[in-house]
Amino acid sequence: MKLVLFAAAFALAGTSAYAAPEKYMLDASHSQIVFTYSHVGFSTTYGMFSGFEGEIMFDQEDPAASSVTVSMPATSMITGWEQRLGHFMSPDFFDASDDEIISFTSTSIEVMGDNTAQITGDLTINDVTKSVVLDAKLNNVGPNPVMGGKAWAGFDATATLLRSDYGLGLYAPAISDEVEVMISIEAAKAE
Repeated sequence: MKLVLFAAAFALAGTSAYAAPEKYMLDASHSQIVFTYSHVGFSTTYGMFSGFEGEIMFDQEDPAASSVTVSMPATSMITGWEQRLGHFMSPDFFDASDDEIISFTSTSIEVMGDNTAQITGDLTINDVTKSVVLDAKLNNVGPNPVMGGKAWAGFDATATLLRSDYGLGLYAPAISDEVEVMISIEAAKAE
């Protein structure tokens, strides 16, 4: 009997040690990217992206083996003021058409704590790709009680970007070159 239990425990340990990352698809209705910048020192201006697509290959046993990809049209930006959005999409900034895509693809993940990590990846904005680091936190993983008990994961992340790195530096430094980015996403395990 002990031999059978030992064999079963070894088999289970072997299975979890070699478990492959599982695919989670972003839930567009509960995922946002909010960005802020200083407007001539008088106010903090906010913008947002929502409704974007992406996937996470999530390995709960070995989070460093996980990966994430996200993409969104530049024109999906929300600024709260139509004229500002029009200016951002003009040749002064994005010169964006409907096929102008902003994307992020992780290149490495360094686990920092029980539920924190630094996610390094390639961020492409305005046809310029730069490496950025996201300070990420796993909020929750498990059955989602309002989504029929489906397997779910939620993450938050932050980063600071320089808009001049991406050819978007008009009016800097009067309008801050630094843009603070706050990300909150939910993702459903792919079936």
